[in-house]
Amino acid sequence: MRSPSDHHAYPTHWEADVVLRDGGTAQIRPITPDDAQRLVSFYERVSDESKYYRFFAPYPRLSDRDVHRFTHHDYVDRVGLAAIVGDEFIATVRYDRIDGQGMPAAAPADEAEVAFLVQDAHQGRGVASALLEHIAAVARERDIRRFAAEVLPANTKMIKVFTDAGYTQKRSFEDGVVRLEFDLEPTDRSLAVMRAREQRAEARSIQRLLAPGSVAVIGTSRTPGGVGRTVLRNLLDGGFTGRVHAVNHAFPDDMAHLEPEGVPAHRSLRAIEEPVDLAVVAVPAERVPAVVAECGEHGVQGLVVLSAGYAESGSEGRDRQRDLVRQARSYGMRVIGPNAFGVSNTAESVRLNASLSPQLPNPGRLGLFTQSGAIGIALLSGLHRRGAGLASLAGIAGISTFVSAGNRADVSGNDLLQYWYDDPRTDVVLMYLESIGNPRKFTRLARRTAAVKPVVVVKGARHTGSAPTGHAVPTTQIPDATVSDLLRQAGVIRVDTVTELADTGVLLASQPLPAGPRVAILGNSESLGLITYDACLTEGLRPLPPRDLTTAAAPDDFRRALTEALTDDACDAVVVTAIPSVGDGNAGPGDGDGGAKALATAVREAAQAFGPGPAKPVAVVHLEIQELAEALAGTGGEPAPGTRRIPAYPAAERAVRALAEAVRYAHWRQEAAEPGRVPEYEDIDEAGAAADIQVLLAPADGPPADGPGGVPGDGKAEATAGVPGDDAGLGVELSAADTQRLLARYGVSVLPALPAPDPDAAVRAAERLGFPVALKPTAAHLRHRADLGGVRLELGSATELRRAYAELTDYLGRPEELGLVVQRMAPRGVDTVVRAAIDPAAGAVLSFGLAGAPSELLGDTAHGLVPVTGRDAAELIRSIRTAPLLFGWRGSKPVDTAALEELLLRVSRLVDDQPEMVAVDLEPVVVAQQGLSVLGASARLAPPPPRTDLGPRHMPAY
Repeated sequence: MRSPSDHHAYPTHWEADVVLRDGGTAQIRPITPDDAQRLVSFYERVSDESKYYRFFAPYPRLSDRDVHRFTHHDYVDRVGLAAIVGDEFIATVRYDRIDGQGMPAAAPADEAEVAFLVQDAHQGRGVASALLEHIAAVARERDIRRFAAEVLPANTKMIKVFTDAGYTQKRSFEDGVVRLEFDLEPTDRSLAVMRAREQRAEARSIQRLLAPGSVAVIGTSRTPGGVGRTVLRNLLDGGFTGRVHAVNHAFPDDMAHLEPEGVPAHRSLRAIEEPVDLAVVAVPAERVPAVVAECGEHGVQGLVVLSAGYAESGSEGRDRQRDLVRQARSYGMRVIGPNAFGVSNTAESVRLNASLSPQLPNPGRLGLFTQSGAIGIALLSGLHRRGAGLASLAGIAGISTFVSAGNRADVSGNDLLQYWYDDPRTDVVLMYLESIGNPRKFTRLARRTAAVKPVVVVKGARHTGSAPTGHAVPTTQIPDATVSDLLRQAGVIRVDTVTELADTGVLLASQPLPAGPRVAILGNSESLGLITYDACLTEGLRPLPPRDLTTAAAPDDFRRALTEALTDDACDAVVVTAIPSVGDGNAGPGDGDGGAKALATAVREAAQAFGPGPAKPVAVVHLEIQELAEALAGTGGEPAPGTRRIPAYPAAERAVRALAEAVRYAHWRQEAAEPGRVPEYEDIDEAGAAADIQVLLAPADGPPADGPGGVPGDGKAEATAGVPGDDAGLGVELSAADTQRLLARYGVSVLPALPAPDPDAAVRAAERLGFPVALKPTAAHLRHRADLGGVRLELGSATELRRAYAELTDYLGRPEELGLVVQRMAPRGVDTVVRAAIDPAAGAVLSFGLAGAPSELLGDTAHGLVPVTGRDAAELIRSIRTAPLLFGWRGSKPVDTAALEELLLRVSRLVDDQPEMVAVDLEPVVVAQQGLSVLGASARLAPPPPRTDLGPRHMPAY
């Protein structure tokens, strides 16, 4: 075993905050010698039964030797972790490396014995499961591949922790003890178990914030006005069903109630003799730490911090924000904010309005999250205005829950996605985001949520590339267009404005998804019908010729026409257009409130004629008929079973844009129902590529650069700076030979190119490759610049080659400056480009486009997260605007897109299997009618950036 002098430094990267099963939080960190007293105190609070289960014998107290052994670790062969709440241990786990006989050992032994102890008061909170995830990750990092655990048969809770973890296991029973052995290599089941636990825990933590039984508003002023008093008033006016307390240290000692509200008044939280679930903090930032400590000691479950003066105010504020989160988490509390606008929950059993909004939103099916208070106000106001303040809009523009998180130092959009995923009161998720702190996790959660309900997102700060002041999140260098593609791949509906966010959300919450893009248009205005028709074409829909009912149309005419459209198999959705009628004595659409109500009734009755809900979505476009939107929403509170609310829009473009987003989402969801597959290729040499990379990344005094595995190489791999994920500057730009060798391991061949330092060498190279050939420069400033005239093609003889050589050197510079090469001509086709790069925040991204101006000038490039499936690859190729050039445009022959899809899949596999491959660039890739040719390739290697999405579950670090 290692001696104390062999101890490794304290591994700070093992520290993590986690959300437990009940929604509370705990810190997990390595145990150190300074924890001796904490360990003793922890052990004293453990029951005799739990001690017996741990040591298989009565063990009332720990000896000094025990304490030393359990607090001194080398962090390699002996490791101990503790779960901590409020600076006290609530659970511990440790492993000891053992050999085949179960005796203490050092590497290369790859098995360890593991044991847990959980304080009885915290059993059932999922603490042991969280500790198992983290100790397993630590063990894998230290090259331990297998855990063994001995458990008494009566200790069923611990046995369940192991058996439910999802690892490959083996169980035996001997001498009255159950012995469990399990491999630590993550399996599909273990990852699924971990993510399911993460979802339940994080959803529960949000549920505790949104459905408290009691709320304390800390910082309630004695006089009307002020943030705290405003929130208190809003809580009461909203009809909160729980208990409300006003807290202010400046209240007089004899003040029992705050008037005129009549709520209990307290000078401190300690004076409240009952539990408090949620604290709304509205005190100056410098007083918040004392308030948080008081809340933690009182057992408060969560905080909504309205106070400003944090990261949005500069470096001192950022430090204050970090301290706030650390302090709250140390007590097991989650934080919304700071600088938050507040939260709302319209459930009849809760009716929580702990926000600065003067009224509780109308109840409905929309879940709303914003990172901006101003945008939150605008959205709530807009949705409220849609219903003119009437409860009748419940269900069409109403809110289930609302969170405006401000600086979102702790609770973020990811947490709300976890909550809304299986929230039965939320049918559509609306999000305004200014930054995405963990893009990998966001896309994973968004994809899962979008598979069951729509997720609509507006992304602010699109073109600055920086997070707003106050958002302490990693920055990403991914262009906004790439972000859009990644969101689309995850099934997220991305819109451009908050108006479109509300428009799309209202339609999705009230209408079924369309089966296709065919749209019927009917109404009493030919002009408005044509405007709607044009809008459909602009959005990529397939509109049928508009049906003009004439301006004399009565509500019955609308009813008949809509009924015919809904029963027509040739259409998938209907847009009804209406303008004020020209009076002829009959009540038309614009003839006052009665005409609007009559038209609304006709439209609803036609839509409802097909059962509880129409088979096709219906939207109404109206011009200057203000009463129609209200009338279409119905009357009187929650809609009766079978009632269909119809969304109305004051402009055709808005209605059609919302409908188009629904069509695209429905198509994605249909495709997602049958997930694509990442194909296996028998000719891929994953191990060989890994060995190559290990040699290429080795230090300069390491193995010779003759080529990995004894394969000759040119030894020109050069250290580079600025490689994605390469903060230490350890990356290498691969030579052409090394790049081609690595690609060949994955079945990607690059057309050979031979150097031509002089005309004679060029001729020899051409004779070796076979005429006709191409002559081109490889210098960085001329590469892929055919527009400069630096490439000569179809050179069929030595004479033509020498002439071209002379022209290029006369025109562009000396041969040594140009780096000229000779390459055999590839079959004619379409020039494309395939790239893959790793963004430290978002992960590996695969990109595809046509080479040259389409991708470089027009930005016509498609992107997808790695690994891509066969379906993803096909979608990438077809999603660029210039895709028709691949499929036979203007009479040209279609090219071999199947070969192109296979190339994309092989490059995806390469960067997914080998995370050190941080950049790959194939350009040009000429796709012919049969097959393709890769004419140029470059690659960069670097130590892989950390994968925050693959390890044990944890909250963002502070």
